[in-house]
Amino acid sequence: MGVLLLVSSSGVMAQKFQLREQTLRAHLAYLSDDLLEGRGTGQRGGDLAARYLAAQAQVIGLQSLSSDPANPYLHRVSILGSRNLNTSKIQFDSTDGAFMPQIGSEILIGGSNGKESADFSAPVVFVGYGIKSAEENWDDYKNVDVRGKLVIMLANDPQPTSAEPNRFGGAAMTYYGRWTYKFEEAARHGVAGVLLIHTDASASYGWNVPYTSFTRERFSLAGGGNPLEGWWAEHSIKPYLQKQGIDLDALRAKAEQRDFVPVDLNFQATVHLRSQVRQVEQFNVLGVVPGTDAKLKSEALVYSAHWDHLGKIEEPGKAAQIWNGAVDNASGAAALLAMAEYAVKHPTKRTQIFLWPAAEEQGLIGSLAYTKNPVWPLAKTIADLNLDSMNFVAKTKDIGVAGSERTSLFASSKKVAEVMKLRIAKSVPDLGGAYYRADHFNFARAGVPAFNVGSAVFSGDGYFDFEHDHVNSEKKMKHFKQDYHTVRDRYDPNWDLSGMVQQAEFTLRLGYLLANDAKQPQWKTGDPYGLIKR
Repeated sequence: MGVLLLVSSSGVMAQKFQLREQTLRAHLAYLSDDLLEGRGTGQRGGDLAARYLAAQAQVIGLQSLSSDPANPYLHRVSILGSRNLNTSKIQFDSTDGAFMPQIGSEILIGGSNGKESADFSAPVVFVGYGIKSAEENWDDYKNVDVRGKLVIMLANDPQPTSAEPNRFGGAAMTYYGRWTYKFEEAARHGVAGVLLIHTDASASYGWNVPYTSFTRERFSLAGGGNPLEGWWAEHSIKPYLQKQGIDLDALRAKAEQRDFVPVDLNFQATVHLRSQVRQVEQFNVLGVVPGTDAKLKSEALVYSAHWDHLGKIEEPGKAAQIWNGAVDNASGAAALLAMAEYAVKHPTKRTQIFLWPAAEEQGLIGSLAYTKNPVWPLAKTIADLNLDSMNFVAKTKDIGVAGSERTSLFASSKKVAEVMKLRIAKSVPDLGGAYYRADHFNFARAGVPAFNVGSAVFSGDGYFDFEHDHVNSEKKMKHFKQDYHTVRDRYDPNWDLSGMVQQAEFTLRLGYLLANDAKQPQWKTGDPYGLIKR
């Protein structure tokens, strides 16, 4: 149980309060129990999780902003579920003959536009990184009409050069490197299909990650999407292009140039896609603590943590598997309940919103739905502090605030760290684009200052300093990397949750500092998300 000093714009307040470790542990154990079957999107376990969180929000005393009296804390998210059927196939035809890559081991395909079938033949065009960015003065499409064509592109984003060491974030991955952006941009250009070339290095993960997604039901917000989208493994596409007299490495080199123009690859794709499609109703869970200041209570601070994980996986001939997601992210969902328990009894000048988004694991869907149709105006939302995959190992001497440096939230975080006698964890290049892979990002892309507070999932690289027995504690964290997004992410009653409580306390302290400050957080000058009108 950790003692916390309230922080405000005038300094450290004398009042002390506690976050209850027992509360956090009890919620964590239940949310990650087999009973909830991994809290899968579109599954019974997910519905149970959302109902549980809504019931706890009511018990705690959070107020509702829902217009539905029967579901006062539940906010509907309409989701499209699509599962590729084994009758689907894709074939490439050239003067050299026909080539049909093996779905699963060589290529992955699916639809996201809500259609049960797609049949078409289309020319194939290489579009570099598939990026169109005004702030980077970069356009891989160059006004070439790719409507009705199948476009192939590279994962990640253009790499830094000696002349432009900071382009696209330097060594770090930007949002333009993420598959979500690339599929979205391709859809805006009206393509018939889009395939990303996969390498472990460029994607920042192995083939198993997209394989898991494309061989199971995929989810998206209803409306939009592409008739076909997917991945093509380098070990398959590279020799095929070589047979056509095309050097993939030479294409990559061209794609690094600002004057790159799309390349017609001079072969056709014939697609026969069959999907099982359904409409899925999921819920974001949301409750508020009204502000106390007559003027500032119209502004709100958001704390968020997604409630979903990958659910129960049932495959013919195999025993059912439950992907419990204890760390990712029953930990954050439980922490928000513990934080809300205190906040209800001790309101701040501004309103505090506690948000549990749905379907984060499916592409940040719940938080995207919220920012597209917010229950509190985004213009009156000062920040989002997100919790995802928390520190289950032990207390630390430092705290991770990666992403906060884009805004004044970094300076605020330093103030809170000083009060807690913590150091700010050493900054490392965001090679995997972590800033764009959690729910806070949808707030950022809507212009709201936001970051993921102290995430522990990828902390085992020597940049978190554990308070006691650092060597063994770091080994535990490193070992969890092997368990991340596997069935092994299960709750252990022997976990030392002092680090999780510490992280939750830091987040709440930061929230109280922001919610009581006369000034709102601001983006750093020149940050592209600071230019967004909300």
